Amino acid sequence: MTRDTPTILLVSHGQPSDPTPGETQIRALARRVQPHLPGARVRGVTLAAKGVFEQELAQADTPIVLPIFMADGYFTSRVLPDRIGTHAARILPPFGLNPDLPAFTARWLGNVMQDQNWGARDTTLFVAGHGSGRSPRPAQVTMEFAKALHTQIPFSEIRVGFVEQSPFLADAAHHLPAQSICLPFFALERGHVLEDLPKALDANGFQGLRLPPFGSNPDFAAYLADDLAKRL
Repeated sequence: MTRDTPTILLVSHGQPSDPTPGETQIRALARRVQPHLPGARVRGVTLAAKGVFEQELAQADTPIVLPIFMADGYFTSRVLPDRIGTHAARILPPFGLNPDLPAFTARWLGNVMQDQNWGARDTTLFVAGHGSGRSPRPAQVTMEFAKALHTQIPFSEIRVGFVEQSPFLADAAHHLPAQSICLPFFALERGHVLEDLPKALDANGFQGLRLPPFGSNPDFAAYLADDLAKRL
C-alpha cells in the first residue's frame, strides 16, 4: 500500500495498568476487517498503550478514526481529540451509535433463535450494558438501542441491566426465564464481560444463552467494513 492509501484506525479504550491484552484484541479485529477493505490500511490501537496511538497517527496523512466504543462521552469528545491534537484526522461517531447496529443485531439474534427453534414472542432478551455513575449518556444509548431492537424483533420482554448504575446486572437478571438470551452491549471480550456479567448471571442461576460481545461475532468484521467503505 502507498502513502496515499487511506488509513482507518480502530481505537478502543484499553486498560492502562495492563494494555497488552487490549492491544492484542483490537489488532486482531483490525486484521479481520482488513480483507474486507483491500483499498485501505486498517489498524487497531488502544488509548492505553503509551505512545502507540501517536505512532499510528504519524504514519498516516489523514486517518479515519473509528472509536470502538458503545457510546459517545468523555473519551470520544475530550480524550480522543486531545490525543489527536493538531494532526489531521477524521473522527467518526462510536460504532455503538451506528443506526444500522440494531438491524445487524436483529439478524444475529434471529439466527440464534432459529438454531434453538425458539420463537421471539416466547423469548426474553437481556441487554447487559456498562452504564455510568457520572454520566447518563451510556445508559441512554443502551436503552435507545434496546428500544430500536424491539421494533425489529417482537421479544416477549427486553430487560436492560448495567455494571455501574441501577438497574444493576444482578437485579435485572433476577428470575430470567430459561428461554432467554443475554446480549452484552460491549465491543470486546474484556473486563466486565469476563467478570461482572458472568458473576451476575451465575448468581441468578441463569439458564439461557450467553452471547459474546459484538467484536466476537464472526460477521462483525464484514459489517464494520461495509459501513467504513461508505465513508472512504
